[in-house]
Amino acid sequence: MDDGYGRDGRQDFIRGAKDIAKVVKKQAGKKVGRSVDKMADEYTKRSYKRFEEEDDDDDYPVQQSQDGDGYYRNDSRANDDEGGHSDSTEGHDEDDEIYEGEYQGIPRAESGKTVPVDGIAPQAQIRDLAQFEAERRKDQEELAQQYETILQECGHGKFQWTLYFVLGLALMADGVEIFVVGFVLPSAEKDMCLSEESKGMLGLIVYLGMMVGAFLWGGLADRIGRRQTLLISLSINSVFAFFSSFVQGYSSFLLCRLLSGVGIGGSIPIVFSYYSEFLAQEKRGEHLSWLCMFWMIGGIYASAMAWAIIPHYGWSFQMGSAYQFHSWRVFVLVCAFPSVAAISALTTMPESPRFFLENGKHDEAWMILKQVHDTNMRAKGYPERVFSVTTIKTVKQMDELVDMGEGTAWHQRWRMKLSDLFNQVWSNFLAIFSPEYRRTTLMMMAVWFSMSFSYYGLTVWFPDMIKYLQKQEYSSRTKVFIKEKVEHVTFNFTLENQVHRNGEYFNNKFMNLKMKSMVFEDSLFEECYFEDITSSNTFFKNCTFIATLFYNTDLFKYRLINSKLVNSTFLHNKEGCMLSDFSDENSAYMIYFVSFLGTLAVLPGNIVSALLMDKIGRLRMLAGSSVISCVSCFFLSFGNSESAMIALLCLFGGISIASWNALDVLTVELYPSDKRCTAFGFLNALCKLAAVLGISIFTSFVGITKAVPILFASGALAAGSFLAFKLPETRGQVLQ
Repeated sequence: MDDGYGRDGRQDFIRGAKDIAKVVKKQAGKKVGRSVDKMADEYTKRSYKRFEEEDDDDDYPVQQSQDGDGYYRNDSRANDDEGGHSDSTEGHDEDDEIYEGEYQGIPRAESGKTVPVDGIAPQAQIRDLAQFEAERRKDQEELAQQYETILQECGHGKFQWTLYFVLGLALMADGVEIFVVGFVLPSAEKDMCLSEESKGMLGLIVYLGMMVGAFLWGGLADRIGRRQTLLISLSINSVFAFFSSFVQGYSSFLLCRLLSGVGIGGSIPIVFSYYSEFLAQEKRGEHLSWLCMFWMIGGIYASAMAWAIIPHYGWSFQMGSAYQFHSWRVFVLVCAFPSVAAISALTTMPESPRFFLENGKHDEAWMILKQVHDTNMRAKGYPERVFSVTTIKTVKQMDELVDMGEGTAWHQRWRMKLSDLFNQVWSNFLAIFSPEYRRTTLMMMAVWFSMSFSYYGLTVWFPDMIKYLQKQEYSSRTKVFIKEKVEHVTFNFTLENQVHRNGEYFNNKFMNLKMKSMVFEDSLFEECYFEDITSSNTFFKNCTFIATLFYNTDLFKYRLINSKLVNSTFLHNKEGCMLSDFSDENSAYMIYFVSFLGTLAVLPGNIVSALLMDKIGRLRMLAGSSVISCVSCFFLSFGNSESAMIALLCLFGGISIASWNALDVLTVELYPSDKRCTAFGFLNALCKLAAVLGISIFTSFVGITKAVPILFASGALAAGSFLAFKLPETRGQVLQ
């Protein structure tokens, strides 16, 4: 028989099949079934035998699986392959010497193709793009139905719970990142001489970094894989969070926190998409809601660590005046631990099989799904149960070959690869605005923006209002002294919250003390001595200093407003930051305690949303929680005390968390697998942009009026709840 290929062609065919088998072995990372070499021999023997039979008949039929549906194995199928041993399967068939549950290298249902005629490959045939897209859409629909059936066979058990805790660490790292800067600012401003503008920028830079990261990593996750992208993003977060605890300058710290935010920005979009692709329909809404609890755990972890570490100023060392490592830097270092733990745990988990199937990698997906099935069955006490799936639908792929000649330089090859990757990510982003998804995307943008604008705006406005109320109460306790005369007295104790007018001070010593919120007006200081003074919010207005010495103080001339200096001297002025205010330990503890309570308050909302998500549906949960949150905003007008504001913060957080959980689940289910992370990343980036706007606008009204923040927040929530009802309900649907 002249097959047109000859002996060399046959050998090339066999070598090619073995090469494919080696690739499968490399991708698997562990032994699956019999040895790959023996599997390759048997596969090529069967494949070439069929190839010769088809050539003899001059007919090229499409290969179909024996059971009719192409998904499950037929136990009566004849098999004359040699026997082998498998470490991961059970049950030996004496008749055909094949282990049940063992991967046989069976061709995919859609892989049967016409044999090339006259050496012309089928890929060379010109296809209409519309026809290709129609075929791809059909493949995706078939895959969605079959994938749901396979997940139900795999069950929900040990594997999903293991992945739950692994991805929970990544989500916990995101929750920690939100709180880090806010907790360290009161201490960091002393070390880095931060102005109010610098503190504001440091607070917002994290959100800007997360905005960039969400968009970047979300797009890459749909192209290079969920697991790989999450590992890269968490690694960037860990590295720059580590560096930020050691850098000394404000600019360096700002850059490190920005890049740390870019890294952690990929956590939320990837984690929810990744986990959803291992969950069957009836478990998806509930378990995605349980996963949200780790964000709360991250906030509790950050609050507890701040409470335990930052006030302990003894946990520090100093190398001259150039390098300082205080307790707040220890806290920043500790806050990187969840991200590092997530990286370590994630290396033990596989890639999403749904991602592999969407990208035509059948064998890798099959092995992972078998791992899920076997892990769950062994944990449930049914090790004898066999994974019955042999063939899984894969989505047709468009060839995207880039011709890079052998003489092409490495940097040119990398540039071409990056350019190709960028084009793929960008086209995928534009696809979520195609006519099919445009309405859904625009509606989701409005809901995400309104939710984020009100939530983040209010959650930052609450602490600022509490600080404002504290300052008001502090000012009400100010002591005023008028026309006092003090001579030959040594002050070596803290002077705080006092106003002295028209006083006269002769031959007095102010030594080793702190001045906090002290104001001297129209006063005379003659032959006085100031030594080792640390001050905050302290000013001398229209005062006269005669023959007075300032030694090792921070009473620089800018604190002397319209004052006269006669024969007075400044020696060895203190280096460091001149702060408008510094917080004591009680104030720091209060910040951590309020954040701890606000974070813990979302626990009831998390539990309720998890239990009801699959019962009442995503839209009812989202819209209902938004309406109740909107109503709760009107109680803010009654928050005239510190305790009342804390209670309202807890109430608002506990109610609104159900909206966030429903929104996360809805976003995962509204978009197909090849666009899921891209869409989620874009919407999450928009969320961070809305957070920046909300924080900037709401905090500008602190101490001015409550009406504007209340109206903004309630209006945004009302609009979000109204638009939520316009979205399609996804409860009970297979994952697209």
